[in-house]
Amino acid sequence: MAIQPCLTCELAKRREMGNAPLWDNIYRTQHWYVVHSYNTALAGWLVIICRRHIAGIDEMTEAEAVELGTLLRRVSVTLRNVVNCEKTYVAQFAEAQGHHHVHFHVIPRMADQPPERKGPAIFNYLGVPEGERISEVHMNEIAAQVRYRLVGMETEPNETRSS
Repeated sequence: MAIQPCLTCELAKRREMGNAPLWDNIYRTQHWYVVHSYNTALAGWLVIICRRHIAGIDEMTEAEAVELGTLLRRVSVTLRNVVNCEKTYVAQFAEAQGHHHVHFHVIPRMADQPPERKGPAIFNYLGVPEGERISEVHMNEIAAQVRYRLVGMETEPNETRSS
């Protein structure tokens, strides 16, 4: 069985070389990247990606796990402020072809979300045809706001949701 190339690692190389658009390089920590999903119809669908290639959560180091916990919370707080969602969903599968690389979907669940698009059905917003996807301009607008808020949280001892 041939080993498939890791597209997630290829995208990481683009980020490291400074060739990624803002939406694909919103924020980075020592161990994680924050990006906007490129194939979604839902504005603010963010992805937290491990900077090194690992295929399962059990492969994380303690430092990666601790940093992830803090980052998941900060990204969720930020999304509530930026897109005014009611809550966020978090999911991790790393099963899509070419993306067998640990990454966490942080998905805004809007107050007016149709019932048929809540819970696991929210994934119907992912992998949509190009004409249904959030535009790159809109992703960059969200990315700029998310980056600004996450950078601001680096120095705040107690981040809270602003009204």
